[in-house]
Amino acid sequence: MAELDFVDALKAIANNPAARGLEDDAAVVEIGGETLVLTHDTLVQGVHVREDEDPADIAWKLVAVNLSDLAAKGAEPVGVLVSHMLGTGDDRFVAGLREVLDEYSTPLLGGDTVRADGRRVWGCTAIGRATHTPVPDRRGARSGEAIYVTGALGRAMLGISDRDSGSVNDLAYRRPRPLLTVGHKLVPHVGAMMDVSDGLLLDCWRMARASGLGFALESEAIPVADRDRFDECIRWGDDYQLLFTAPVSAELPVPAARIGMVEGAQPFLSLDGRILDPKDGLGYRH
Repeated sequence: MAELDFVDALKAIANNPAARGLEDDAAVVEIGGETLVLTHDTLVQGVHVREDEDPADIAWKLVAVNLSDLAAKGAEPVGVLVSHMLGTGDDRFVAGLREVLDEYSTPLLGGDTVRADGRRVWGCTAIGRATHTPVPDRRGARSGEAIYVTGALGRAMLGISDRDSGSVNDLAYRRPRPLLTVGHKLVPHVGAMMDVSDGLLLDCWRMARASGLGFALESEAIPVADRDRFDECIRWGDDYQLLFTAPVSAELPVPAARIGMVEGAQPFLSLDGRILDPKDGLGYRH
């Protein structure tokens, strides 16, 4: 099954309101007077990380991409559960895990270990506590709002060929930094919000589809790390910047580029007035 077909099949099962119709990056659970945010991501060797990636960098990225989903909900980390496939460099994985957890003051709560043949796979579940309600939702965009993104897109794409240099681009790929503080500041001001993991265009389409509205983007307004590779920068992904909508009149508490407007009453994605077909490779899909 294609990824979208598989997710559509799961939607018939995930009928609890906390699942948000599987249209979001996280589940939102109200329990004991608290609102918890739960998310899970998996990394596969040779797919999400290089075959010969330093296991310390894999551990960092595994946790960071999950914390990025919490950032997009304005949540503060409560802890993580990590699954690890044993093999070479296990000590380096532990070292990297300690580094990222210390950096973001996030407890390790548990997880699982396995050993098997083939490509190695790692998983992480992150648990967060909402700092503001309602918790932002991909479905929360409203017609007439502006579309914003934080930071420059495409740095991780450039970093994959700038290996171990310690440059901004190299670190964007190997050790992405979840924007937890930025998300916390933005959460009272936004309509919809998510992190950019699979490319700006694809993630804009996902938000547009979930909200049932059109997203009209302007290429000149989109900040990218390399203007000569603009198309790749907005499709490649692994950016972990925050994509959100907010009223045009909103006074945002953090720097962000206004890249378009929410329009109409039907989902669509356009760039400089040209309608983009979601089947035409907007970004990364499995």
